[in-house]
Amino acid sequence: MRIISAPLFLFCVAFLPSASGQTATYTSSNQAVTLTGLGGSGGVGQSSVNWGNCAYDGSNTKCTVTAPYTGVGGGGTISMVLAYKGSGTSPFTANSISAGSDYITFGLTAGSSGTISVLLTENTGATVAFLSNNFTFFYDSTASCSGATVPSCGIGQVGLKPGASISGTVHGTFDATPVIRKSQGVISASAYGGFSTLAPGTWMEIYGTNLANVTSQTWGSADFKGNAAPTALGGTTVTIGGQPAFIDYVSPTQVNAQVPSNIFPGSQPVVVTTPGGSSSAYTIAVNVTEPGLLAPAVFNLKAGQYIAALFPDGVTFVLPPGSISGVTSARAKPGDTILFYGVGFGTVTPDSSAGQIVTQSNSLNGTFQAYFAGTPATVKFSGLTLGYLGLYQFNVVVPNVAASDTVPLTFSLGGSAGPQNLVISISN
Repeated sequence: MRIISAPLFLFCVAFLPSASGQTATYTSSNQAVTLTGLGGSGGVGQSSVNWGNCAYDGSNTKCTVTAPYTGVGGGGTISMVLAYKGSGTSPFTANSISAGSDYITFGLTAGSSGTISVLLTENTGATVAFLSNNFTFFYDSTASCSGATVPSCGIGQVGLKPGASISGTVHGTFDATPVIRKSQGVISASAYGGFSTLAPGTWMEIYGTNLANVTSQTWGSADFKGNAAPTALGGTTVTIGGQPAFIDYVSPTQVNAQVPSNIFPGSQPVVVTTPGGSSSAYTIAVNVTEPGLLAPAVFNLKAGQYIAALFPDGVTFVLPPGSISGVTSARAKPGDTILFYGVGFGTVTPDSSAGQIVTQSNSLNGTFQAYFAGTPATVKFSGLTLGYLGLYQFNVVVPNVAASDTVPLTFSLGGSAGPQNLVISISN
């Protein structure tokens, strides 16, 4: 979670984010926030959270703190809402990030769930909601401590003492700007290798905070215009190299999108935009191709990372039988035709642009070759899959190789070796 700073006195205000065009700075709220200590170890404490005014709507409890703010949209009223199912005790906790620290992260007790959201009701009449805990709060000198005695009236000390509490009105800032994380903030589709470089027409995953104003949303038929995929979803748009990407999924922490076909190779900026503003550009390298075969994390077994190869029935995977619970599986035999799937393999003939559902038969322009334990396989088909976007299919005939549940599976594109080291299960 994003660190939420909660110092007691104003000398800590320097740790708060500086104001910007997308920062809402709110003054003291009318509702008290109370943190009650639960204890801790090593000087790191934890507190339960009593957050402002709470109301139960028959299904969920929403606890709200409101205050006037300046900044985003010319100012207005900010509402910070902690919501959870049922009408019982709040599951939210405030956790110190280091020994004796008044800087905390919000958490949830084991087995519980909840959401943190921010609503900006602007003076202009517009209302914008954010699913985010990307805000800071702190008490001033009017806050008071009660219950168990603590060495000083601070959040870090209260959290260490069961029964001790600190209460008062809070103020601080909320930064609405989308942020792409610095490390691995943009990668190619993780189930297909998760590379740190992209290619035109491939799929990318973007990670960060404030990336969407909805809990999660995946594109549906209503989001398409004919065969054209959406370039906006749930209020989120993405550009790469200044070109709009095609968005499949959004959430506050992740966005999945297809790279447009007309993006040039080289370093290109990725920018996410929401009603909260635009992120700083994340620069990523784009190559002509960046091929990866489908090999999701769930297929990473003790014996190695298995390729997600399918039999032509479309339901049976090429795996040791019973190796993954709930997955129908069988070993392939020499002579069987099996199907691989991939992304980032380049252009096809006839051409099929990114963002368009593939509606006609095609063939890959580059030469794809699969190898089983170094033995080349016959490739009966290579190209984009009908009815999908950016998904390549390879129909491969298993060559005559020794039976093993860990036959090495490699591939090449245009004579260049692919970057993945995979295994496949073969019997005789």
